[in-house]
Amino acid sequence: MKPQPSKPVPAHRLAMLRAELARRGLDGLLVPRSDAFLGEYVPPSGERLAWLTGFTGSAGLALVLRDRAVLFVDGRYTTQAAAETDPALWEARHLLEQPPATFLKAEAAGARIGYDPWLHPAATLERLAESGATLVPLESNPVDAVWDDRPAPPAGRAVPHPLAFAGQDAATKREAAAATLRAEGQDAAVLADPHAVAWLLNIRGDDLPHTPLALAMALLHADARVDLFLHPARADAALRAHLGNAVALHEPEALAGVLEGLAGRQVRLDAEVTPAWFGQRLREAGAEVVPGEDPCRLPRACKNAVEQQGARAAHQRDAVALCRFLAWFAEAAPKGGETELSAAARLLELRAEGAHFVAESFPAISGAGENGAIIHYRATAATNRPIRPDECYLVDSGAQYRDGTTDVTRTMWTGPGPVPAELAARYTMVLQGHLALSALRFPEGVAGLHLDSLARQRLWAAGLDYDHGTGHGVGSFLSVHEGPAGISRAARPVPLKPGMILSNEPGFYLPGAYGIRIENLLLVQPAAPLPGQVKPFLAFETLTWAPYDRRLIQVALLSEAERRQIDAYHRAVADRIGPLLPEDAAAWLRQVCAPLPER
Repeated sequence: MKPQPSKPVPAHRLAMLRAELARRGLDGLLVPRSDAFLGEYVPPSGERLAWLTGFTGSAGLALVLRDRAVLFVDGRYTTQAAAETDPALWEARHLLEQPPATFLKAEAAGARIGYDPWLHPAATLERLAESGATLVPLESNPVDAVWDDRPAPPAGRAVPHPLAFAGQDAATKREAAAATLRAEGQDAAVLADPHAVAWLLNIRGDDLPHTPLALAMALLHADARVDLFLHPARADAALRAHLGNAVALHEPEALAGVLEGLAGRQVRLDAEVTPAWFGQRLREAGAEVVPGEDPCRLPRACKNAVEQQGARAAHQRDAVALCRFLAWFAEAAPKGGETELSAAARLLELRAEGAHFVAESFPAISGAGENGAIIHYRATAATNRPIRPDECYLVDSGAQYRDGTTDVTRTMWTGPGPVPAELAARYTMVLQGHLALSALRFPEGVAGLHLDSLARQRLWAAGLDYDHGTGHGVGSFLSVHEGPAGISRAARPVPLKPGMILSNEPGFYLPGAYGIRIENLLLVQPAAPLPGQVKPFLAFETLTWAPYDRRLIQVALLSEAERRQIDAYHRAVADRIGPLLPEDAAAWLRQVCAPLPER
């Protein structure tokens, strides 16, 4: 049976938008999930795609034509999109298997398709331009013209991020980033990504519920000066003192005028993370746009020694909360009476007791039974269901601590009955891929896309797979999803470097039945040299400390090395976290971290 929309949006919204497009002489409109900052999470004022379609996932693109409306999502969201949108209004397409450019070429070649240049990076538009459609940049967004109750944009204060957590002062960061511009003969760089601004200037904010950002843009000059575009009312005296004289504060409306002052200058622009508006406006002003990566992106991903130590401390506190939760869940789940929302609330309550806790790093994915098969499921009052005895339960969650960002997934059997053999076999295959990646040594220069298949090999051997990447980068009290590196077939070929933090999260999903995912965070470190080694190697340091569910492990499928690896990890969990737990939780942890039985 085809899923029905959980909260269908009124059909007249699509009709109003089509009338607005007709008024402007357009055949269609591209409506992406992003706002002007092109981030994964957007404030309510930027939720145009959700307002129009009902789809609430963090990645997607709608194409509205005169007589058709198509929603493109990737494999993480195919089930969710079907449940949240009205099939009478919206056709569903797989973003990677049936990309928008291919659809446009086949169905709308020659059509005038409008787009908001603030909401699309130039690289995306270049791919869409190959479709043969005429892409029309718009001065104003047609969705905004018909969205009469659109929320106001965020207006919170930006605050300094203390050196004790940042590990490096902003002046040093500005000079190092500016030096990369001088080395290339460039005069300035556009920093349209608020994560870059936050890292470079050591500032944070509360504009988004799960990512501690002040939504701001900046220009970095080759002499290490910065033009920061943030409403002055959002910067108090403490922040102004923190920024110093080398950072000029401007209202966002002044951006176009400042860009005009770059006529005749070379300006670096990262086409993957910068709205197309910038390149268009700079060229109109007479500046030379030079393609190049955001100079903050790679340094931000390579955590310094203070950030690495902060990550270890944050993960230890997080593990205390998670192990307390798992101990509670082991007792509560077989009795029934808990729901997806109540379990997520209990975990959040325990995390909030930890030092430096600020918020969840994303809305917890708390999925029981068939809901666990929805890769980015989010329990709501409408979808919340009981967690029943003898089923699979998946919880993917994390926290923002001032010294680090966490993200961890565990899949549990609710008991008290025996685990079905097929479920245990598939859990074990996922665990084997997880173990293979965490134990890997690899030479410098290897990128995440080279490692993705290692986590899938056991599943592939059984004719199984999962439709998402194996790992993503993680920030330091910033976004839980951070580039440029990732572990995925679709990842950019960015070599992994010491200091990067990435997730390791293979999975398997049987729609309508259950989902399995196991996730730890890993810190890239130099590997100890081996005898005869002729080049530098790297390895992963595990940051996450929480037991796997031994009831779901089919020990007969494990190699002896895999069994020893699990035992060693569990021994480390018990030794590190056990002494920090209340006695009842510590006793439970000792029991579940005991050595696995011999094969």
